[in-house]
Amino acid sequence: MKALSTFTSLIAVILLASASALMGQVNTESADDKIAPWPPVATFSILGYDPNTGEVGGAVQSRVFAVGNGVLWAEANVGVVTTQAIVDVSYGPQGLELLRQGLSPQEIVDRLLSDDPDPRPEDWTKLGRQFSVMDSQGNVATHTGPRASDWAGHRVGTHVSAQGNILAGPDVVDMMIEAFEGTGGHLSFRLQAALEAGQAAGGDSRGMQSAAMLIVKENGGVWLNNDVVLRLQVDDSDNPIAELRRLVELAARQRDRIRGR
Repeated sequence: MKALSTFTSLIAVILLASASALMGQVNTESADDKIAPWPPVATFSILGYDPNTGEVGGAVQSRVFAVGNGVLWAEANVGVVTTQAIVDVSYGPQGLELLRQGLSPQEIVDRLLSDDPDPRPEDWTKLGRQFSVMDSQGNVATHTGPRASDWAGHRVGTHVSAQGNILAGPDVVDMMIEAFEGTGGHLSFRLQAALEAGQAAGGDSRGMQSAAMLIVKENGGVWLNNDVVLRLQVDDSDNPIAELRRLVELAARQRDRIRGR
């Protein structure tokens, strides 16, 4: 009986110690989660304008889930904005509002940075913001902050800008511009070609997960009073750029069928 009592007491001690250790582990992980800095959002994106059609839009790829939810912002007769890197998503709607007020893209870039209160400088500093603003005529200005994660940078061409962070190197944005300017056809195919060229040059150094495209023009959609020419999202895929290509081609066939071309 004494042996049984001793054994029972030993088991109780072991269980109590295990429970305490487990609780300590859970509490520690919870505390770490609360104070851990948010990871930078790596993307490469392209903004473009077609002077022949008046369409303006952008496309993006990233190694994050559902990148289209917070990167691309566009409005017909206004322009398009992309927000990324150590991102403040409010730059998107703010940028469109300033375009409506008649500010130039460069004035908007300067205003957004100067008005940014930098609420989390210790782990989400505005020195890491990366964004681009294009008006409805294809004029564009782009900013890459010095704290955006390497490699980070941008390049501006004729009615086009390419920008990215945590990339394989500068060839990514260089090849994106060349592909956009060297590709004919609808704006969607030119934006798509730019993403494909960027990925072929090394792309996001962490890999791929999601992609999106947004194009606008007043009454440019396939239905009545629709300014959205194209709004496509691939939220989670092993090859999001290839899946986006499939959707772009499907959308082109739909446009041709509905418009009877």
